[in-house]
Amino acid sequence: MAAYYTERVLARPAALARLGAIAALSHERLDGSGYHRGLSGAALSAPARILAAADAYRTMIEPRPYRPALSAKQATGELLAEVRAGRLATLAVEAVLTAAGESRPRRRTGPAGLTPREVEVLILIARGASTRQVARALEITMKTAGTHIERIYGKTGASTRSTATLFALQHGLLDTLEPLDS
Repeated sequence: MAAYYTERVLARPAALARLGAIAALSHERLDGSGYHRGLSGAALSAPARILAAADAYRTMIEPRPYRPALSAKQATGELLAEVRAGRLATLAVEAVLTAAGESRPRRRTGPAGLTPREVEVLILIARGASTRQVARALEITMKTAGTHIERIYGKTGASTRSTATLFALQHGLLDTLEPLDS
């Protein structure tokens, strides 16, 4: 309920309405399991994703009536588990952990175990890029781009670009649906 009331209180002074709208998203999750709206993926802006990760981390390292505070290492592990489960955004969690002075994981992975390069490719194809355009944008061969696309399909369970795009949306990888500039 705090997220709901935060938005309501900050909506009244017009100058704070945008901040209130973002603050109200602190408990939302990429997979739609959060509250108070149950928003997911593309509906969550980068600031909302970062705030959700920061709120989760801060909550973990503070003592609660029902549990003691987690250590920074334990909280880091919990946040990374949330990323693997598709509830928090990888880049947002990394930003929070860096700001908190925690070491970052050695190998970054995205949802479904996608590598950072595969996430880049997925974003490009979700925005309408052909295999040739992916290769050109990332300065790789067409064969390499095709291999990345095949691996993305395998890891995400997608069989078409449409289902890959839906996966990207559901996991908050697309901030915009604007097509690529040719």
